[in-house]
Amino acid sequence: MQTESRPDHDGSRLLAVQTPEDIEYLVKESEVLTGHSGRVFVISGADSLIYRVHWHPGGQPSGLRVERLDNGGRVLCTQRLQLWEFPEHSLVEAQAAGQLFTLPVRRHG
Repeated sequence: MQTESRPDHDGSRLLAVQTPEDIEYLVKESEVLTGHSGRVFVISGADSLIYRVHWHPGGQPSGLRVERLDNGGRVLCTQRLQLWEFPEHSLVEAQAAGQLFTLPVRRHG
């Protein structure tokens, strides 16, 4: 997975999400490295839309919980999606348009 980066409004470097498969990988990476569920993604456009995606491996089939966040990090709405449903989500559409980004993971410890 190769990523490009660009500065966020606060100077942090955002990583571009290159493929739809990267979303799942990035969520799992964050959860393993930080020990916390979920990873934040930003759809960059006229307005920045913020989402937190959680991986749910339990049950059949595995799925995702997608939370739409406000600028303060509060959950506005939640969707539970099976993996086969996720390609229709606006996060995947934004990735295809080159508008999906995430912050690099920082280990907490």
